Amino acid sequence: MTFQSGTLKWRVLTGYFLSYMFDAVDIIILAIAMPAITASLQISPMQAGLLVTATLLGIGLSGVVMGPVADALGRRKALLLSLTTFGLLTMAIAGAADWRQILVLRFLSGLGLGSVWSTAAAHVNETWPVRQRGRATSFVLSSFSVGAALAAAAAAYVLPVHGWRVLFFVCGAAVVIAIAYVWFCVPESQSWLEQRRQRGMHGGKAGSVQGIAALFAPDLLRVTVLGTLTSALALAAYWGASTWLPTFLVKERGLDMGTMARFMALLNIGMFVGYNAFGLIADRIGKQRAVILSLAGTGLALPLYIQATDHAVLLWLGPVFAFFMAFAGLMGSYLAELFPTQLRATGTGFCFNVGRGISALAPLALGSLSASLGFATGIALCAGLFLVAAVVAALLPRDGAVAGAQAAAAR
Repeated sequence: MTFQSGTLKWRVLTGYFLSYMFDAVDIIILAIAMPAITASLQISPMQAGLLVTATLLGIGLSGVVMGPVADALGRRKALLLSLTTFGLLTMAIAGAADWRQILVLRFLSGLGLGSVWSTAAAHVNETWPVRQRGRATSFVLSSFSVGAALAAAAAAYVLPVHGWRVLFFVCGAAVVIAIAYVWFCVPESQSWLEQRRQRGMHGGKAGSVQGIAALFAPDLLRVTVLGTLTSALALAAYWGASTWLPTFLVKERGLDMGTMARFMALLNIGMFVGYNAFGLIADRIGKQRAVILSLAGTGLALPLYIQATDHAVLLWLGPVFAFFMAFAGLMGSYLAELFPTQLRATGTGFCFNVGRGISALAPLALGSLSASLGFATGIALCAGLFLVAAVVAALLPRDGAVAGAQAAAAR
């Protein structure tokens, strides 16, 4: 397979950067608007937590539902469907009468929110040269930090004056920017088109075993199980720690809300730098090794951050710890190389998003645990999950081993 030169790879990169950035905006605004929603609708902390869990469960289900769509209909159509779905459903939250309606809308929007990651992993992997895939995929997925910053900025301006309903409407409507760019500038994956052409030539026999069942065939079972387990452990640790980290800084380290917000902004900057640095590292030492380094580094740095009590140390240690949390970007390019073209979006989406679905209970579990042991102890336990995830990732095949073996067998 030869990759087209010129602007194609950059247009794909830009399209998915914008798409995942707005994906992040529409995920993060729920957490930012939660205090306002709780006060407005008079709901309990448990009910508020269920809104987050519903979102993550919807994202988890997207790995089962939307991955096969991207492999059957194409990367571009799946991306446009995802963007339109979560954009409209986010806007619809503005008219919700009670928290139950928000619960349903967030669950359904999760189907679109989760599938952007897997579609991006597949399409970028199929468009960029092998030697640049790690940095390209990591750059695209680093847009999550940019989206988080945009969500915070939008909330700071909209919430005090217009309230949470307008915030959801504006953020949902803004997705049209990504939709327009993808519609006019991002073509379909040439690898996917070629694979579909080959299927037609062979009467549909090439890659005829399609869908979720194919992921559990003997040649892919190990990748599917270990990839999902790695994602579940890493994402349970991530969502458990990130959900309660602001509360820990305020309640156990005495920061005021404004200072906490600045600390979190600096932490996101460190994460953005880490995503892109680890992309370069992955292209040098291999994607599997980079994933292991990212998970192990996070697991070792997080306890140091939690033990710090001096505010200046917390301020500067935050970006250092966040620098290592690049695994989500790395796993996009790594998992994509472990699955053949006809199952690439299905496989990567299943492993990562089902892992996200499993992690949905982590914020609730850690919140309950922290009530008795304290937030510092609860978050420190997440460090252990990161280290276990690193061990499981080490059991996965090396970069491209599965897809390469299947390609050789096909020849």
